Amino acid sequence: MKQVKQTRSCMLVKPNLFSPLKPPCPAAAADTSRQQRYASGQYFFEYLVVVSLKKTKDSSSYEPQITYQFPKRDGMAKYQKEEEEKTLKAITLFCFPEGISWAPLTEYHSETFSFVLTEIDGSRRNGYCRRLLPGGKGARPPEAYCIISSLACFGLFSKIFDEVEKRRQISMAMIYPFMQKLREAPFPAPGNTVEIKSFIPESGTEIIRLTRPFDSWLEHVNFATLFSCLTDEEVLLVFAAAVLERRIIFIADELGTLSQVIHAVAALLYPFTWQHTLISIVPEILIDVVMAPTPYLLGVQKRLLDEVTDQSDLLVVDLSENKKKTFIISIGDEGAILPPKLKTELLEALSHRKKGSTVEELNRVVSEAFLQFFVKTVGHYASYVKRRSGEGGVFEKRSFYKAIESKTTRHFVKKFIQTQMFDLFIQEAEQHPEQQQQGETANASYARLKYENDPRPDSL
Repeated sequence: MKQVKQTRSCMLVKPNLFSPLKPPCPAAAADTSRQQRYASGQYFFEYLVVVSLKKTKDSSSYEPQITYQFPKRDGMAKYQKEEEEKTLKAITLFCFPEGISWAPLTEYHSETFSFVLTEIDGSRRNGYCRRLLPGGKGARPPEAYCIISSLACFGLFSKIFDEVEKRRQISMAMIYPFMQKLREAPFPAPGNTVEIKSFIPESGTEIIRLTRPFDSWLEHVNFATLFSCLTDEEVLLVFAAAVLERRIIFIADELGTLSQVIHAVAALLYPFTWQHTLISIVPEILIDVVMAPTPYLLGVQKRLLDEVTDQSDLLVVDLSENKKKTFIISIGDEGAILPPKLKTELLEALSHRKKGSTVEELNRVVSEAFLQFFVKTVGHYASYVKRRSGEGGVFEKRSFYKAIESKTTRHFVKKFIQTQMFDLFIQEAEQHPEQQQQGETANASYARLKYENDPRPDSL
């Protein structure tokens, strides 16, 4: 992920482009080895930065600048330093996507959101950001705390920000020892807890417990925001557009709403993965990305709505509370994409959500509903991957969709199998028939097993 796209089409977002890695020089070997430990996903984060709004030279506006970084990167080779400078510049853009349009404030509601930085080799780093008003008197601009990590676990990093914010109220110096101990702690396995000891003056030593959700493939997702902004029927319309890899723009005032909804929509596609541009919060300076002709999932602040409404052939979804209508722009056929009976079954499954359920409980109900949709439409794929001894498999596409008895389901599947997400899924199946994705829940593993054993989908 992130934040700035989740795919190979990252050429669209220049500030997040990264050059291919060159062989490290001997002087940088130790630093490279040290960084590999964090990039491997065994540790919580790569680094923490504080981004502050500083007045420009003519004092007419503000620009975001990094005023604190932990840990400092010393002894880097020239090319490594250049790449890090590009990364830090991208971070400032995503922490303050509004650009220079700021005025000092006396009150500001703290908000947490996330983004993804994607390198040219396809690897991803997640950016987690909390913006708040720093301590002081009088009007002042907000500042942002940003953690860069290869790990995707929004809930855990939100709790970490709670601890960072609590220490910031005492002193910036209190942040360092906490982050140092966190950086040294191993990232817990799904369902496990790691304990961090941290000393706070007048409070003594505290033990902070960070628990990783058991459903690790959903730990970056909270479906609650999606279903609070949209009705179940509206969610299905968005899902239908996403599953056919269309261009979708989400509009909202809150940055947290944009990032949570876009990650939730991408998660509805599991076990498939969105393969195109995904930018949960488009910085104003990069707003031209909305003109790209290729599929995307974009989050745009509502004040920039006029920048995106002069187009057609896309879906623009308003998530804000004061919206006049949800779909500002639509192609018009979204309601006819999904097979009618399966759409009814999806709505029935979603109706089993309970008020007051935990994030994990809600995620399980929603993810299982959409997972079963794919089981019933393309769950028979493995029977049509034909193999020869010592060779990879070959997917018999025509026989695969002709095996579907329902005309409406067959019509949907013929469109879906033309998407890049299905194509790459099948390529994996052809090359690695027994491979299981890491971090799957028992239910997801069962569903994938059902994929491999069902001779054909249910008749609909």
